[in-house]
Amino acid sequence: MPTLLHLDSSVYPHEGSASRGVTASFRKTWEEQHPAGTVIYRDLAADPLPHIDGVSATAGFSDPAEHSPEQQKAFALRVELAEELERADAIVIGAPMYNFTISSTLKSWLDQVIIMGRTAGETPSAAGTPVTVVASRGGSYAPGTPRETFEFVQNYLEAVLNGMLGLNVDFIVPELTLARVTPSMANLIDLSDASRAKAYEDATTKAKALAARFAG
Repeated sequence: MPTLLHLDSSVYPHEGSASRGVTASFRKTWEEQHPAGTVIYRDLAADPLPHIDGVSATAGFSDPAEHSPEQQKAFALRVELAEELERADAIVIGAPMYNFTISSTLKSWLDQVIIMGRTAGETPSAAGTPVTVVASRGGSYAPGTPRETFEFVQNYLEAVLNGMLGLNVDFIVPELTLARVTPSMANLIDLSDASRAKAYEDATTKAKALAARFAG
C-alpha cells in the first residue's frame, strides 16, 4: 500500500496554524483513498531535529566503515530520514513563511536529509516523488505585489526540493492569513477567506489526484 510522508513546521498548534489545517486536509483525503496505507508523520516544531553540525556533516562525506562512534550516531539519524523520504510515494509539507523564509526546523530537516551521493547528486534516490508544499504566509508576496521580491519560500524550496532532491514540486499558497487579526488588513479579509477556501479545495483535489496514481 502507498506511503505518505507528512511534515509540519508551523510553530503554532493546529487551531492557530493555516498550514497545519491544509496539510491535515490533504492527509485526511489521502487516507480516505488509502485507508490501509502508511503515513509517516513528523512535527518538526514539536519534535525538532538537531541542526546539522561538523560531526554529522563530515559523516556524510566519509566512508561509513571509518566513522567514529559520534559520526555513527549522527549519521544514523540522517539515514533514517533518507529512508523515510525514499519510502514515500507522495509528500506533503507545511512550510509557513517566517521572516520571509522557511522555519529553522524545516531547514534542519532539509540539511539532515540531503546526502550527496544518495538523496542528492546525479541520481537522487527519491527523484520524481511528488511533493505538495503548503506555503502559507500572513501577507501576499505574489507577482505584482509590493513585496514580491521578499518571497524566499517558494523560490528556495523549488531549488532545494527539485534542484537537489529531484522531487516533483507543487505549491498550495494560502495567503493574507493575518487579515482577520490585523486591523490594518481589514480590507483584505474577503481575499484572505477566498485564499483559505481555495487552499483547502486544492488540498483535496491534489490529494485525490495523487492517491489515484496508486489505486489498485
